Order: sequence, then structure tokens, then C-alpha cells
Amino acid sequence: MPRLLLVWHSATGGAQALTEALREGAEDPAIEGVEVVAVPALEAGVEDVLAADGIALCTPENFGYMSGALKHFFDTVYYPCLEHTRGRPYVLAVRAGGDGTGAVAAVTPLAAGLGWREAAPPVIAAGDLNEDHLGAARELGGTLAAGLSVGLW
Repeated sequence: MPRLLLVWHSATGGAQALTEALREGAEDPAIEGVEVVAVPALEAGVEDVLAADGIALCTPENFGYMSGALKHFFDTVYYPCLEHTRGRPYVLAVRAGGDGTGAVAAVTPLAAGLGWREAAPPVIAAGDLNEDHLGAARELGGTLAAGLSVGLW
């Protein structure tokens, strides 16, 4: 059974709401045969990544960058996973106080360096968090899980 790893960090609750929406989409009853595992970024490690067939990342935008917790995740897993996770699909959701592009620009080269493939464009929830943002996150999680379910990635 394919495993989708959801790595997230939230300080104020906005990114947590996006994470919950990502998970709801990935666990849609219409998508069969995918195990979804959510692990906070400060707890996620090499074993989690190696066991995953796809990765969903969710971070707040902090000072125009990803959260320190997500950076710590990448610092922890990058070299041990470098030669072992190439080709894995990933998606990204950002809870942004600004425009979110700095957080996306920080995550993208690290994921690309690992050889991960972007399965869908990032969701950036800028401004007041609303149902459109949460719906986009649900769709993003569902897209990754559905692709894993049918062997697309």
C-alpha cells in the first residue's frame, strides 16, 4: 500500500488548518489503498521519508521563508535520503502572511535537489484563511493521494 507522508509545522493554527485540509483530501473515501501519515516537521525523520511513496509539505511563511521547523526537517533528511528518494512526488502548501513566494522559493530547490518531482503547483493561502484556500489544499492532498493510488507516481 502506498504511503503518503504529510510533514507540517504550524505556530498559529493557519498551517495546521491547511494540513488538516490536505489530509482530508488525501483520505477522501473515493481514493483507495493509500496510507496517510502526518508527522510534525520537528519529529519527522529519515525513516519517515524512506518509508514514504509521496510527500506533502505544509509550512507557514516566516519572514519570507519556510518555517524553521521545516528547514530543520530538510537539514535532518537531506543527505541521508539524497540517493534513496529520487523521483518521489511531492506537493507544498504555504500559509502566507505575505505573498508566499519566498517560502515556495526556499522549499523548491531543496525538493529538487533531493530529486523529488512536483506533483502539482503549490497552494499559497495568503491573506485571511478562507474556504477557497482550504478547498485548494484538499484538492492538492487528493491529487497526490489519487496519483499514488493508481500508480501514476
